[in-house]
Amino acid sequence: MLICKVVKPLVSTNRIPDFEHKHLQVVLDGSTQKVAVDAVGCVPGDWVICVGSSAAREAAGSKSYPSDLTIVGIIDHWDPEAAKAAAAGSPAANPATPSSGGPSSVAGPSSTTGTTS
Repeated sequence: MLICKVVKPLVSTNRIPDFEHKHLQVVLDGSTQKVAVDAVGCVPGDWVICVGSSAAREAAGSKSYPSDLTIVGIIDHWDPEAAKAAAAGSPAANPATPSSGGPSSVAGPSSTTGTTS
């Protein structure tokens, strides 16, 4: 799977019949622009999860579908700068740990003690 940023829609009116009416998006994978089938309805500026190869064909609707990159999810929260820092080995704040003076932005199960009935 890849994390990409949607740049803009791609309009192609003259296509093979197998492409049906699928929406296409130009996505940015690092510094490389690629075309992906949009299976989820994203918009420019969205950070998305893309799959390739046979997973892309199946996600687009059929294993015989001629796609090698399909958008399968829209990412709710993504900070590419924090991801770059983490990849470079820089210590980053743990998003699951509340910062001083404010609540955590990560939702999760309550950490209260006791039993439920």
